[in-house]
Amino acid sequence: MLRVLSALVLLPLVAGIVGFLPPLATLLLVEAVLFAALREYANLAARAGAPVPAAPTAAAALGTCAVVGLAPALLPVTLMAVTVGLAAAQLASWPRQRAPVPGSTATFAVLYLALPLGALAALRYAHGPEVLLLLLAAIVASDTAQYYGGRGLGRRALAPAISPGKTVEGALFGLAAGALVVWALGGWWLAGLAPGWRPLLGLALAGLGIAGDLFESMLKRSAGLKDASHAIPGHGGVLDRLDGFLFAAPAYYTVLHLTSGT
Repeated sequence: MLRVLSALVLLPLVAGIVGFLPPLATLLLVEAVLFAALREYANLAARAGAPVPAAPTAAAALGTCAVVGLAPALLPVTLMAVTVGLAAAQLASWPRQRAPVPGSTATFAVLYLALPLGALAALRYAHGPEVLLLLLAAIVASDTAQYYGGRGLGRRALAPAISPGKTVEGALFGLAAGALVVWALGGWWLAGLAPGWRPLLGLALAGLGIAGDLFESMLKRSAGLKDASHAIPGHGGVLDRLDGFLFAAPAYYTVLHLTSGT
């Protein structure tokens, strides 16, 4: 019940800011979310024995996010792609290599958190609210389908060493939901992308969202925690709600950057 109530409060609030307020409001929202996520990340890193310097990391991350959001360019796209690649490589090697929090430095915090969140603000500035709302809808639908599909029909563990609660069946529900949402809403909110590519994009975003979720679970496992915090009743911490976006947003931004030239 707490999970549902939290969603009923947060989702309309975020959608309202993105859809009805100027782009600057989205950037301010993203910066506030980033600050909360940085606090949780710093706690994970400290518990894993690899603390990050709080003030310099926050300054670098918040500044980077603002620059990416207000003036996106090809360099941030490249850096985001490299970040996802490094994170995916670490995910593939875990738990064979049980290092502390992977890349738990101020630099990694900026790459892992600030650039993807800055990409969300950049999407709002460059492409309008509908394009960003489509990404939000796809990831939220995928997360919801994974959760309830896995609880109802889940039998086979997806990645038991990292996240014992996740199932193959739940992941399949999540992939289908992401593809369906982008296919259904993309005709209005992403008209520049050919219809045949829309479900494929939705499938890719949902898949990256699942990978981002597993990566954040690996961070929590390394720190010995189940949730990043208890900031959101029924959902855990801010990182627990952001994890899918941190991998999906760079890919989504890159696709739109390459197809639209903005």
